[in-house]
Amino acid sequence: MQYVPFGKTGHQVSRLGFGMMRLPTMKKADGSDQIDREEATRMLRYGIDQGINYVDTAYGYHNGESEILTGLALKDGYREKVLLTSKLPQWLVNKEDDYDRLLDEQLKKLDVSYLDFYLLHALNGEAFTKLQRLNYKKFIEKAKVDGRIRHIGFSFHDDKAEFLRMIDDYDWDLAQIQFNYLDDENQATMEGLMYAGEKGIPIVVMEPLRGGALARPPQEITDLMASQGSGRTAVDWAFRYVGDFPQVATILSGMSTMDQVKDNLRVFEEVKPNSLTREEHAFIATLKQRYLARVKVGCTACNYCQPCPQGVQIPRIFGIYNEAYMFDQPQALKWRYGGVMKDGGDGSLCVECGQCEAVCPQQLPIIESLKTIHAEAQ
Repeated sequence: MQYVPFGKTGHQVSRLGFGMMRLPTMKKADGSDQIDREEATRMLRYGIDQGINYVDTAYGYHNGESEILTGLALKDGYREKVLLTSKLPQWLVNKEDDYDRLLDEQLKKLDVSYLDFYLLHALNGEAFTKLQRLNYKKFIEKAKVDGRIRHIGFSFHDDKAEFLRMIDDYDWDLAQIQFNYLDDENQATMEGLMYAGEKGIPIVVMEPLRGGALARPPQEITDLMASQGSGRTAVDWAFRYVGDFPQVATILSGMSTMDQVKDNLRVFEEVKPNSLTREEHAFIATLKQRYLARVKVGCTACNYCQPCPQGVQIPRIFGIYNEAYMFDQPQALKWRYGGVMKDGGDGSLCVECGQCEAVCPQQLPIIESLKTIHAEAQ
């Protein structure tokens, strides 16, 4: 396992972090899922024994069960071997008293007296403005002084401008962003990553495999990787790309099987900053271009077409459609589009008024594309 300094915290952190969001599950008597506690504990402890020292959970993971399982798995001396992170469910914060109530509830579920890191979870601009109004800094400082948290950060889902606003608002110990070789210009972006590095704020990366999609490439991409000659797998390339950035301290992986744990540990024996060659960077750029060439609708998600008078969620629909083709996942198109229909924003609501096409900078045939997607998704 490789380790790097964790910003100004004084800790050394493993390049691979254990994400507690996609743990193995089993069926309960009523047919619902619950964490397979025995197997999840075995996996986490094995990872720690092999050198992982960063464990990431959150209030809502596995319908609230993740924190409980994490606390149980860290018994028998394992708590002292790791840097434990959980996250404030900011969507449940409506008044200042909620901060303390939620943190205390989380500490109780984890059965610990403190967290090494506490993150403001899933921040976008609107959520962050709310937390500013509710004096989040006052809460943070109080929780640090009374010892319930040691270090503070935030996890992020919005655009670059909002990331820069947030990262300049407080003296953060870390920031957690979505980053991979397809998303390096989305959300916080490469520029945001570099800016955090300039400020000395280490980055924790989530979704390095884009929710597992980069680990299951379409045949075209698989063949391209095989032709490269190094023998590296899709997982190898994805982790090596993210790990090459010195601004990235640790990379989270939500592991569901022991085989995934072992394979990731193998890869991370060699994931070092600034270790990829120029030729390897060029190959990853080729992989990215091959994926992007599979995109069907050239939507940039600029949102000029929003709001649609009929409520059609145009950028969301195009994003779902493009990802289904990028990763050759037709079933994903059906169930994800079903979610849009459930939310009342699908293409069947279009009345062909043309307002969206009149303002689209890409001059896309939006109306016809919506018809095509709606038909394919049935």
